[in-house]
Amino acid sequence: MEIERIELLGVPVDVCRPSDFEQAIVSLMEKEGPKQIVFLSIWDLLKAMGKSEFAKAVKQADLILPTSKSIISGARFLKLTVPTRWNPFDSVVNIMTLLENRYKSIYLLGGHKKTLLAAERNVRMTFKSLQIVGRYVGYYPKSEDAAVIEAVRKSSPSLVIMSDGLKDKFCWFHNRRENFSTSMFLYYPDAVAIFSERKAHVKKETFDKGLEFLPEAIRSPLKFFLVFPFLHYKLLLVWHRLFD
Repeated sequence: MEIERIELLGVPVDVCRPSDFEQAIVSLMEKEGPKQIVFLSIWDLLKAMGKSEFAKAVKQADLILPTSKSIISGARFLKLTVPTRWNPFDSVVNIMTLLENRYKSIYLLGGHKKTLLAAERNVRMTFKSLQIVGRYVGYYPKSEDAAVIEAVRKSSPSLVIMSDGLKDKFCWFHNRRENFSTSMFLYYPDAVAIFSERKAHVKKETFDKGLEFLPEAIRSPLKFFLVFPFLHYKLLLVWHRLFD
C-alpha cells in the first residue's frame, strides 16, 4: 500500500485515508532506518515554502498528515487529490493504541520534570501493554544534547513522541537524524501537557469546525495577526490556479 503524495504550493502533503492509516503506520514501523511523522498545519505549510531547514525537514518526512481545513480546501481549489484532515491528538492516541496492540514501545521527550513524570504515569495507566522505555525533559541545556541522543538511541523505541521544550522544536529529529538507525519520530508539542492532564486537548467539535486555533488565540491575542499570512496563502492559491 502506497500513500499518494501531492504538492500544495510546493509543499508535500500525504493523502492517507482513515482506512489506510493502520497499514501506513505498520509500514513505517517495518521500514528500515529512522522515520518522521509530521502533523502539518496551514502555518507549517507557509513556513515550509522555500529552502529553510524547516522546509527540508517537511520534505524529508516519511508521513505528512494535514491538520488544517485550509490545506484541504486549498488542495480542492487547485484540483489536486483532496487529502484527509487529521486531528493530532486523536491520531497520536490511535498510533499509541496500534503500538500497544503489538507490544511495541515509546520514548517521551519534552516537558518539565513534574509534568513529564505525570504524563508517563498516566500513559502507563491508560496503555497498559505499551512499554515506555525512557523519558527525558525538554528544557535541557545544550551540553546535554549528546546524552539525550544517546539515551534515545540506546532505548530503540518504536516511537519517540517529541513535545514542548525542545530547542529545535519540529526540527529536533531532522537536525539529528544521522544519529539514529531506527524508530519513528513524531513532534506534538502539547503531548506531555495533555498526557499529564495539565492541558486539555482541543474538543472534537471545535476541531471539526476548524476553530482549533481559537483557544490559543484567546490566550495570545497577537496570533490574530496571522490573518495576514492567511490572506497571502489565499492569494497564492488564486495565482497558482490562474497561471500554473
